[in-house]
Amino acid sequence: MSGHVQSIWRHPIKGFTPERLDQVVLEAGAYFPFDRLYAVEDGPSGFDPGDLKHIPKQKFTVLAKIPAVAKVRTRFNDDTGLFEASFEDRPPIQVDLNAPAGRAALEAWLTDALGEDINGPLQVLPAPDHYRFMDHPKGCVSIVNLASVRDLEARIGRPIDPRRFRANLYVEGWPAWAENDQVGGAITLGDVRTEVFKPIVRCVATHVDPDTAQVDIDVVKSLFDTYGHMFCGVYVNVTAGGRLAVGDDARLGLDGPSV
Repeated sequence: MSGHVQSIWRHPIKGFTPERLDQVVLEAGAYFPFDRLYAVEDGPSGFDPGDLKHIPKQKFTVLAKIPAVAKVRTRFNDDTGLFEASFEDRPPIQVDLNAPAGRAALEAWLTDALGEDINGPLQVLPAPDHYRFMDHPKGCVSIVNLASVRDLEARIGRPIDPRRFRANLYVEGWPAWAENDQVGGAITLGDVRTEVFKPIVRCVATHVDPDTAQVDIDVVKSLFDTYGHMFCGVYVNVTAGGRLAVGDDARLGLDGPSV
């Protein structure tokens, strides 16, 4: 079954604004470039760069915990390390995330912006090499099938912005929910080859409108009531790297003709 890559996204700071890309270079065995490269700790999380372990998302400023995070508009320049953020009527900020002083300035700015919604203290954590602040420790790259999102929309009678699912890749052209049958199988993306690790179990972060920050749709309950599961999208691991661009083929399986 063949489709195409409709859009490509990265999330430089966990929980904050996704950034759309025209193309990306994926490497075998590696995370999606500049994705979840930083996280903002909301109170002590137990993160230790000298003893790397997976940290649950609830330890950070994420939508599942603080819907108002969706109101913070951010942009990261990976060439310079400069990070820009704005929030409602507050003065915007630009900081260097490579520098401790820059991270401290962002911590203070976010503390003021998010106010009573946080537990605090906030601390911006940079990911060490070979580590990312993912929701799942083996979730290197995430893919969402847009036909599946539209099928859920039709079942509940409401539009659902695909950005609620915070995927790296959105695909058009697959049958709805075909991705759920691919665990252990292959997905080819242009010249890139991947192996499907697992379906993505969704959480209350998907209940938050990415534009308004309002909690307005119980996506998790809708998935379970409609399909008997809470999946939307799959995690894949890259087995053969290459350059991937919007519009490239996205095929379930390695071999055989496109259908």
